Amino acid sequence: MTIAVRPATDFDDVRAVLGPKSPGANVCWCLSYRIPSKINNELRGPARGDYVAELCGANPPPGVLAYEGDEPVGWAAVAPRSDTAFARNRKIPHVDDLPVWSLWCVRVRPGHRKQGISHALIAGAVGFARAQGAPAIEAYPLDNGDAKVDLTMAYAGLRKNFERAGFTYAAPTTSVLAGHPRILMRLGLR
Repeated sequence: MTIAVRPATDFDDVRAVLGPKSPGANVCWCLSYRIPSKINNELRGPARGDYVAELCGANPPPGVLAYEGDEPVGWAAVAPRSDTAFARNRKIPHVDDLPVWSLWCVRVRPGHRKQGISHALIAGAVGFARAQGAPAIEAYPLDNGDAKVDLTMAYAGLRKNFERAGFTYAAPTTSVLAGHPRILMRLGLR
């Protein structure tokens, strides 16, 4: 199996990975950390997808998609930290003033898990941030050790997967997700 990772410029492919089965549903669409909470709470139903469609046409697009052949099988959200809620998040610290990028969501479609796609997504997000000139990239994964993680809440990623990608522990956080502490991990890109 060959997995290709490309910028998320095709909204239909993003919808295939992130979109709801029912167009009127109020699912995340990976907007919770991307936009201010007031706007996030105001966007309902199809307006959420419309917002993401606009992001797919922006430069840079909102993340990367993993493909198996022509089928989109995974997503990673990556953007300049300054353009996300992490710029103001009190639970996740800033370790310095570098204009780092944040990688905060890794999602693999059901039926495609346990095939290395999350690793390809992390590597693809790193390459994407590097190509955009990012000096470093941060992630805020769960530090779950060997404990099981509910797949719904595993979007933040797992420490061991980021370690495999070359990220190193940078700081503790006060953020907890699905009962597991999150940590700040970083990878220099220059």
